[in-house]
Amino acid sequence: MVKSNVSLDEVFGINRELPMNYQTRDSADTVLVNNLSRGQHLVIYGSSKQGKTSLRKNCLEVNDYIVVHCSNKWELGDVHVAILKQAGYELTESISIATSGKHKISAKAKASVFGYGVEGGAETERNQEEVVKKSPLELDPIDVNDIILALKEIKFDKFIVLEDFHYLPVETQKDFSVALKAFHENSKFCFIIIGVWLEENRLSVYNGDLTGRLLAINADQWTKEELGSVIKTGETLLNINFSEDFKNELLASCYESVYIVQEACHRCCLKNDVLVTQDTLKVIGDKRSCSEIVSQVVNQQGGRFNSFLTQFSEGFQDTTLEMHKWLLYPILTEPFKKVEEGFRQSEIRNMLHHTHPRGTELNSGNVTQSLQSTLSLQIKKDIKPIVLDYDQTNLRLNIVDKSFLIWLSRQNRNELLDLVELPRPS
Repeated sequence: MVKSNVSLDEVFGINRELPMNYQTRDSADTVLVNNLSRGQHLVIYGSSKQGKTSLRKNCLEVNDYIVVHCSNKWELGDVHVAILKQAGYELTESISIATSGKHKISAKAKASVFGYGVEGGAETERNQEEVVKKSPLELDPIDVNDIILALKEIKFDKFIVLEDFHYLPVETQKDFSVALKAFHENSKFCFIIIGVWLEENRLSVYNGDLTGRLLAINADQWTKEELGSVIKTGETLLNINFSEDFKNELLASCYESVYIVQEACHRCCLKNDVLVTQDTLKVIGDKRSCSEIVSQVVNQQGGRFNSFLTQFSEGFQDTTLEMHKWLLYPILTEPFKKVEEGFRQSEIRNMLHHTHPRGTELNSGNVTQSLQSTLSLQIKKDIKPIVLDYDQTNLRLNIVDKSFLIWLSRQNRNELLDLVELPRPS
């Protein structure tokens, strides 16, 4: 039942909870729901702020999963430890040493994991005593078999959601991709992995044995009809109408970004004093105000994007070739339609042969190595959200932050070339 009176923040803008105007998509929601019971691991991928987390929240009941938010400082053992903590274990460091040379962990299940509360009579007391009497498990946090054993011990039966998987160091992502095969073969535990990239087979690239063992769901794609429904549902909830000029301009300039649509509608409502459902229908917005609002939304991130350009151009350290700086050259010089599509490795290599100071001396290895380290460089520089990603399946460099695309389209790119000390096109 729809609430008769709702607040603006429950509808438009960025919400911690699922927005009331959430729009289901056959390409994402339907695919996810239809595959939840198949026993496969699921990978939800797409650009930043394209509704990946909302997709998970819409399709799963809150008691059906645990969530682990990944960190850029974690190794494989840290991922496993975080999973056990969210599953309900109390962990302490053991004096025992694992074969890896690191300390084992002592894992003790909380009584609440088994569903026992403070009250409940004699039967509950006996059950609690049985839990207390269980000896803590001594586990090697790096050994996936130990983690499986611990989860089986408490009869764990929920989905394990790994949010922000892309923030993990690349080596940790690769290590976990190997562990994921063991989870698939030696248990019934299912993971839902959420990350910012546009490559359908990212984890299979890291571990070919995962082919056929996981399903990738593209959360990046939004049709104009679906984005129009996001706006329409919000209009109904707030008893407003955005002018047709406003809506047409927004859908034409948002680059299929649901974040831009939500935020622009939120700002338009604020500008017109729409904070709650209106008593009488109110028409707001026009083409000019839409363009101004979209510029405001992306320009508020201008500092972050300028910082990204300078940090990325610096690479890991000073080098003669400055390859990461030169990876930005096609992004800052090519026609914008091409920038939106992304650049194949061969295209970048050919372009740098004509523009890089070392020209034809560059070999394919120079370009390939810098492209493959695109993600790890941003992780090391703590660039969040990720802006660039290299698709190793299709050998393509992609922009995975649509706000950056829109911001870039409204900048003087010669000035950006000057910022990162790259030459202007002759």
